[in-house]
Amino acid sequence: MPVPKHISKLTSFIVMDILETAQTMEQQGTSVIHLEIGEPDFPPSPEVKQAILRGVNQDFTHYTHSQGMLPLREALSEYYLKKYKLNIHPDQFFITQGTSPALLMTLNLLLNPGDEVIITDPCYACYPNFIQALNAKPIRIPIFEQSGYKIEIELVKKHLTSRTKVMLINSPANPTGILLSSSNLKQLADLAEEKNFFIISDEIYHGLVYDTKEHSILEFTNNAFVLNGFSKLFAMTGLRLGYIIAPRPFIPFLRKMAQNFFICANSLAQLAGIAALTSSEEYVQNMVKTFSKRRKFILKELKKLGFNLPVEPQGAFYVFVNASHLTKKFAGSSLKLAQDILKKAHVGITPGIDFGPRGEGYLRFSYANSLDNLKQGLKRLQHYLNSF
Repeated sequence: MPVPKHISKLTSFIVMDILETAQTMEQQGTSVIHLEIGEPDFPPSPEVKQAILRGVNQDFTHYTHSQGMLPLREALSEYYLKKYKLNIHPDQFFITQGTSPALLMTLNLLLNPGDEVIITDPCYACYPNFIQALNAKPIRIPIFEQSGYKIEIELVKKHLTSRTKVMLINSPANPTGILLSSSNLKQLADLAEEKNFFIISDEIYHGLVYDTKEHSILEFTNNAFVLNGFSKLFAMTGLRLGYIIAPRPFIPFLRKMAQNFFICANSLAQLAGIAALTSSEEYVQNMVKTFSKRRKFILKELKKLGFNLPVEPQGAFYVFVNASHLTKKFAGSSLKLAQDILKKAHVGITPGIDFGPRGEGYLRFSYANSLDNLKQGLKRLQHYLNSF
């Protein structure tokens, strides 16, 4: 049956295609090392598990307030005061069923058909599809490895039009693992104020930062929406719990959307979120230390394999490497290269084209896997390259 053009134009999330092919191979008996998927390999903390079990035993399985439980919003308010020195009222937090619904709600709140959203190239693969699904237009601005993937203000200015309503940023970033500096964030915040557009800041990888400090856009402006959640830092991907921080005048409209579209976030997941924020600090710190060790290992080994890394990632759990010397064999296609590596080396890697035109020729490695698996995966990749 026919579907609307804005839906038919949606592209696959290529990393999921790679993952699903790898899973089929595994079902047929092949051992695959997963360096493609961006999901912590840790379970949630014991405190999170206990909170869920208590909720089940106490029959806490009914609807909550559409904006989210007040104790969870209060815990988030205290968390932001402690981490960022930001006084954010609990009424500014809106709890969602993951950060992806948070983005969908926020874009619905701000965009009319034909409006423009500035995104970086490369960027998280799903951003353009979110925008196009609302009949809006993604405007890509290039970011460059040699300048540390900084967002150049003059490039942003050149792409501003009367239809620009939003700029969507991500720091630490997927796929690059790069943090935007405080000065870069301030420049963007000042420009948004001057030119009257909103910033949506996807901060889902906050906390997964190594040898430096991350900053929230709310340290520099109130003219912004923050998206965050519990999937990455608290290893709660399947529990689907996220949130929006929004200026207060927009909260009633978010509430109407939630009441109609989702009713509320999962009640047990909200209990888990409270436990994550209030009782899981030591567990999370140890998890981040483990990621840091993996990061150092994979950076060292990728360099040994001949990949040039002029800018090392500072956050998340990704390394984005230029593999154009390898994609030449496949007419420049990073997808064909990744498929060949999966087929012959049995290692799942995400092709850079998933993240936009400027990602072509690159590969994204995820180190959200055990050190033993990283060693085995890179050993297999070495054999593959030796016979390349």
